[in-house]
Amino acid sequence: MLFSRSGTRVSGKSRSVSIIRARGVSLLAFVALAPAVCAQTIHVDITPAHSTNTIRPNEALGAGIDRLPYGAVDKLFNPEMVKQVLAAGWGPITYRQNTELHMEAWHWNPEGTWSDPSGKGYFTGRATPTQFLRHSYGYELPHRGVTHDDGTDLDGYSRLTDGDVNSYWKSNPYLTQRYTHEDDSLHPQWVFLDLAARRPITAIRIAWAEPHAKHYLVQYWTGTDTLDPIRHPTGGAWQTFPGGTVERGEGGTVTLDLSDTPLMVEWVRILMTESSNTCDTHGPNDPRNCVGYAIRELYLGNTTKDGDFHDVIVHTPAQGQTATYCSSVDPWHEPADLDEKMGDQVGFDLFFTSGFTRGLPAMIPIAMLYGVPEDSANEIAYIEKRGYPISYIEMGEEPDGHYTNPEDDAALYIQWAEALHKVDPKLKLGGPVFTGENSDIETWPDAAGQASWTGRFIDYLKSHGHLGDLAFFSYEHYPITPCMLQWSDLYDENTLVSNMIRIWRQDGVPADVPQFITESNLSWQAGEAFPDIFGALWLSDYVGAYLSAGGKAVYYFHYMPLGIHPQRCDNSPGSFGLFSTDKNLKVKQPLSQFFASQLINLDWMQPGGGEHKLFPASSDIRDAVGDVLVTAYAAVRPDGQWSLLVVNKDQENAHRVRIDFRDLAKHSDAHFTGQVDVITFGSQQYQWHPNVDGGSANPDGPAARSTVNASSETEFTLPQASVSVIRGRLQ
Repeated sequence: MLFSRSGTRVSGKSRSVSIIRARGVSLLAFVALAPAVCAQTIHVDITPAHSTNTIRPNEALGAGIDRLPYGAVDKLFNPEMVKQVLAAGWGPITYRQNTELHMEAWHWNPEGTWSDPSGKGYFTGRATPTQFLRHSYGYELPHRGVTHDDGTDLDGYSRLTDGDVNSYWKSNPYLTQRYTHEDDSLHPQWVFLDLAARRPITAIRIAWAEPHAKHYLVQYWTGTDTLDPIRHPTGGAWQTFPGGTVERGEGGTVTLDLSDTPLMVEWVRILMTESSNTCDTHGPNDPRNCVGYAIRELYLGNTTKDGDFHDVIVHTPAQGQTATYCSSVDPWHEPADLDEKMGDQVGFDLFFTSGFTRGLPAMIPIAMLYGVPEDSANEIAYIEKRGYPISYIEMGEEPDGHYTNPEDDAALYIQWAEALHKVDPKLKLGGPVFTGENSDIETWPDAAGQASWTGRFIDYLKSHGHLGDLAFFSYEHYPITPCMLQWSDLYDENTLVSNMIRIWRQDGVPADVPQFITESNLSWQAGEAFPDIFGALWLSDYVGAYLSAGGKAVYYFHYMPLGIHPQRCDNSPGSFGLFSTDKNLKVKQPLSQFFASQLINLDWMQPGGGEHKLFPASSDIRDAVGDVLVTAYAAVRPDGQWSLLVVNKDQENAHRVRIDFRDLAKHSDAHFTGQVDVITFGSQQYQWHPNVDGGSANPDGPAARSTVNASSETEFTLPQASVSVIRGRLQ
């Protein structure tokens, strides 16, 4: 029921090239390859039946706007910033939902109603517009059962080992029979402890809250020290302790003798399949208070012969506690849980009227993992009453990063789909919004041995008659582990994104359901590679490869400039974004990905809503170990021009190429003829220089532009470490 977070690269080859991160030292320090001495070839298959994709830039090339630090909205949402950002050429916007990433309830509208008349409980935003929404905020969940996950490594803590018996974890009520209309055993809930090392264990003490579990198992993980249940869910199995089966649980504080002799274990799980359905501390007036499971505190260790319990758990309301994980969290909260340190998400009215969306339909999220269906329905009703255009709706945020069972995510998806389609049957819904994986996501195998998260998610929707509610399949893409980046990672990107599309299809995503990458950049922590020329080459290769492999849309992250910042892992200064800024978020200069964005959006593609067909392209330019140094992506534009996006990943050498076009059906060749535009951005136009203040680029663009009067004999020069657009007509 957990997922694989291996981050495995496709290419396992070891190389002597690496990125030097020391301040004041150039990012690029590489082994030179032998210079090309003759023209090599880029082959383009223009056979009409071999077209790999059809896209429209105003639908396929977008960017994301995420949660911002407090005060940043007022500095960034102004006409001058809109003008500078839009110059990158990205089209549709996806509104990223950071509150759910950080395990918070989202008040997209500060006006609304609480389920409890005293002003707390489950919050539903007002559907009818009354004020201009400029900000929205997140609220921490007081019944949290996770110490840390993909979004909560630095803040908050689990109530299962916080040392306070008056606090408690509680599971999500929407995963119970009252809302799923299925027996609770089909959606088992769980919590487990990470002892950080193998310890001898014979007993557990559980301080139940209400509702408690009537039927549950206490289990341990059988994997080796390196095959834990989070990163390697198929590398072991959950084994029930000899004394770990409880069939008539009565609640209260219970001590269980798990084994007569100590068992050396590191991971211990409580798997709950039947609830007492008794009400929690919030009372019986709301049925959501009286379903699911709740635990005040967990203790684990040994019971001596004289009956004393010796606890090995660290109990503290901080990240230093013994770490716990859980299957779900109750979204109940109150006004005092407002999280002021994480910043705010721009309000929908400001978002849609600022100019950043260009007036195009925007992709909008709803809070599903930590929300309520009525609130999400009101959110969409509000937007439609304002007349703001919506393209798609993403359902939730990163369930794999929150350890959500695929069947649970699918059950929530169905409930929310039904609520949203009551508002508007034409809404296009999708997800699951994965964190950014390079391979199939594995989870603890089910009874049939199925370990694919996506496969089980799709199977659940299909078996419940709701696969038609999946209008698109979306995920994020952060391919490189922070602080482990090397130049050779550029060689993997083409294969990574094409494999992702193939994997999801094999898992059961229907062929007619489009795939979107709705958030992406090099890594989930910025470093020097982002503003360096490396970032431009990666971005160009990623976008070209994904769309050419059949992906229907990409969204660049992050659209809003937030400056250059040193990062935790290696003090390597970098930035998610298109610009460096001063302390007041005023633009200082464009960064490498700004220029790459322009080449993609304004030169390779013909801006607007015209239809572009993509075709296979390849080169025979490789290094000594067989890696492709030059990749190319071919499109025929609405204006009739053939346009190639060409990435030369050779950091030392230029390459001269001929470009051959061949229609395999007609057995005919073609070539560029007449005036051909060549636009190039590379290490000759841009060089990044890091320093203690973050760094700057000199030279800092722009791209070099030229024209060539082409014929069948024309050779094009691809400068070292560069991206080029070569565009013209064929004969």
